[in-house]
Parts: sequence; structure tokens; C-alpha cells
Amino acid sequence: MAPAVGPAARGRRRRPRWLAVVFVLLLVVPILEIATIIAVGKVIGGWQTLVLLLLESALGAWLVRREGARAWRALVTALNTGQMPSRQLADAALVLVGGTLLLSPGFLTDVVGFFLILPVTRPLARRALEAVVARRVLRGFFGGRGRGGGPPDVIEGQVL
Repeated sequence: MAPAVGPAARGRRRRPRWLAVVFVLLLVVPILEIATIIAVGKVIGGWQTLVLLLLESALGAWLVRREGARAWRALVTALNTGQMPSRQLADAALVLVGGTLLLSPGFLTDVVGFFLILPVTRPLARRALEAVVARRVLRGFFGGRGRGGGPPDVIEGQVL
């Protein structure tokens, strides 16, 4: 008798890897942010650090509004002309994530947020995003069974 093959035979389902990464980031990033704010406060002073954080937030809000409107106009133009709006959608997603990072207080998230929002650095982030999406899509088409990428499960049977 052949061993049972299928989801029930494999045991417990593994959690996605990205879930573990998000969990670790939610623990580590606030600790790093607090440590950075304290370090900057020791160097330039507490009130100056607070003013710097407020100025970064104001600049970030202005940039998000400007770049978000620009990304929206580009998306609408691409849709109206019948083009595939892949670049425009990626830009809109990057501006959204960057704006979210700029809303959280801290220097490290602001650096990443500015990297995702600024028109000078956004193409680099877009290329990285496109590479990640392409890798995940291709893995889904060509053996998307985790790392091994082996053949799909085959359950032999007889049609009656």
C-alpha cells in the first residue's frame, strides 16, 4: 500500500515566511527607533530632536501629498491611454508605503520612507519591488511548492 500523499499527510501547515519577518520587524524596529532618538537627543539635545522629528514629519507630509498626486495623475493618464499601468501602480504603492513610514515617529523609518517617496530614489525601490514580484510570480508558475519547487503532488486513482 502506498503512503498517503496530500495536505493531511504532511502534518501541520507551515506559516508563511513573511509573517515571521513582519513579526520580528514589529519587535525590532520600535526598539531601534527609540535607541536612535535617544542617541540623537544626546548629541543635539532633546528639544532639537523633537523639532527635527516634527520638521521631518511636515516635510514628509508635503512630499507624500505632492508625489501621491503625481502618481495618481500618471495612473489616470495610463489608464485613459490604454497603457498597462504597472510602473504607475508600483509608484503609487511605494508612495503609500513610504507615506505610512513617514507618519510613524522616528529617524530610521523616515529614512526608508524618504527613499521610497523621493523621485530620485524611487526607481531603485521600484526595480527591487518588480524583482520581488517577478520572483514570486515565476515561483508560482514554475513549481511554487516552497523552496524545493518539486513536482506537484500526484494522487493516483481510477475513474469509474
